[in-house]
Amino acid sequence: MAKPETKICKHCKTEIPYDAKICPNCRKRVKGGKLKWVIIVVVLLFIGAAASGGDDDDDGTKLVGTVGETGTSTESVNADAGDDTVDNADSDSSNTDNADADESESETAEVQTVYYVGDILMDGDMKIVYMSSGVYVEDNEYSQPDEGYQYIYLQFAFENTGDDDDSISLYSFNAYADGYEASAYYAGDDELSATLSAGRVTSGYIYYEVPTDAEEIEIEYTTNYFTSDKITFVYEGEKDSEYVLETNTTATENAYVPGDIITIGDLTITYISCEEDTSYSDYFAPEEGYHYITCTFEFENNGDGDEYISYLDFDCYADGVYCDYAYFRDDGLSATISTGRKTKGTATFEVPNDATVVEMEFLDNAWTSSRAVFTCEY
Repeated sequence: MAKPETKICKHCKTEIPYDAKICPNCRKRVKGGKLKWVIIVVVLLFIGAAASGGDDDDDGTKLVGTVGETGTSTESVNADAGDDTVDNADSDSSNTDNADADESESETAEVQTVYYVGDILMDGDMKIVYMSSGVYVEDNEYSQPDEGYQYIYLQFAFENTGDDDDSISLYSFNAYADGYEASAYYAGDDELSATLSAGRVTSGYIYYEVPTDAEEIEIEYTTNYFTSDKITFVYEGEKDSEYVLETNTTATENAYVPGDIITIGDLTITYISCEEDTSYSDYFAPEEGYHYITCTFEFENNGDGDEYISYLDFDCYADGVYCDYAYFRDDGLSATISTGRKTKGTATFEVPNDATVVEMEFLDNAWTSSRAVFTCEY
């Protein structure tokens, strides 16, 4: 039997191409399912919690600043990274001053559990900025809120200031309108979900459907799944702190380039190529101001046991900011290879057009957060 050319989207019930992984009409994922992502997120959260031992949460989450106040940076963290004229003495002095400032900030930080738009807080090694909130207007006529309800959003920035990986997920949030649980809404690719290695940042949104007459809307964020510790973010209607996401244009030293062959544990990895990808159809065009990049790798298993390889083992960062996966290719890395076997495939991401440094990281050991970094030169 010939493969059908179209199918019906399970979300908006419109006819779409049979091979589509994201519906071009409602922009919701129609392949892969959410269960896989939930399992991955839960596993990563447990790994992160086990690695930290829960010590970071013993002192509570701390308010360390407010966007726009004196001493709070809303500009690039590495605006002067390219200036090589600073001598070592000045650099050492600056580092000492920064260390003193961080220590002073830690000592004066206020432990609290309720936060508002513009607040900057530290949860262990994770810096969190509550960037904005407001009403979300859905253009898709098939995905409108129920009568008497509206969609709202909250926007956050996360920065991993520690030495180990940390994961952020919209599944760590729960909303309550006048004390009643509110339903989450899945609006698109800008939803909050990322794995951050040391020094990396991300931003994203969470969405909910709430009654239009709700007087108090609070969103709880679970900071520790073992102790059920939570903090609360208050929805404040249309409010924007105008926080600018911090970026880092410093390239990773000794990152691998196309043509390099490396060995990690029992795996031999050949970095074959990296290129700007224009093979997508009109249904999967990148967002305005972005483009796709695709890197191709070959993996060989030199060990005695099976190895599972997936594009999900890769993370991409543009100037230090987390980039979203792209799913339109059919040759994405996904294979279980036995001893002596090989596989070849791709990892594709959506990156900003104005990005200076784009890097892919391969997680080779989740327990130690060990990563191989590949420069995306194209």
